[in-house]
Amino acid sequence: MGKPILYSFRRCPYAMRARMALIRSNTEVEHREVLLRDRPNHMMEISPKGTVPVMQLTDGTVIEESLEIMQYALNWELKKDEKMWIQKNDEEFKFHLDRYKYPNRYENVDCIEHRSAAAKFLSELNEKIADNSISTTLSDAIFPFVRQFANHDRQWFDAQNWANVHTWLNENLESDEFAICMTKYPQWIK
Repeated sequence: MGKPILYSFRRCPYAMRARMALIRSNTEVEHREVLLRDRPNHMMEISPKGTVPVMQLTDGTVIEESLEIMQYALNWELKKDEKMWIQKNDEEFKFHLDRYKYPNRYENVDCIEHRSAAAKFLSELNEKIADNSISTTLSDAIFPFVRQFANHDRQWFDAQNWANVHTWLNENLESDEFAICMTKYPQWIK
């Protein structure tokens, strides 16, 4: 095996954050684009949980979590504040994002209530960005999820009083690194 193998799904925010770290660190990988309804056997052999991203290093080590891929690629040791923001994103914000975007997957959910709960996170993020205290790496760990939230109802999102979040998100979405991150690959089948 010449390069690490990365199993990814283009639109998955967890996979996006991992790919952003690999791009920023200039880590070359063999990119294997998968459809989650049609997972390749090799991916399931090295990671039976069947989620993306999954990266197999050249020594056979398997990294199954997006944040761990970021830490590996960037040699990133999270500071206390970064851990707090990622935890809020991955647990609270993602919980509400899923119920806002996919209410039919859950019983007795009010998607507007979940949108409002997620909006609290974005208001706090708006203030953090204003303080200029968000690193590029932390930004990469969070913005794919904010992108997903924004794209669900862009008109509503754009009407919110989050000038810093809007600018920050647009800068990330318009970056050269994100354009590379979102390169379309054919489905890997073997």
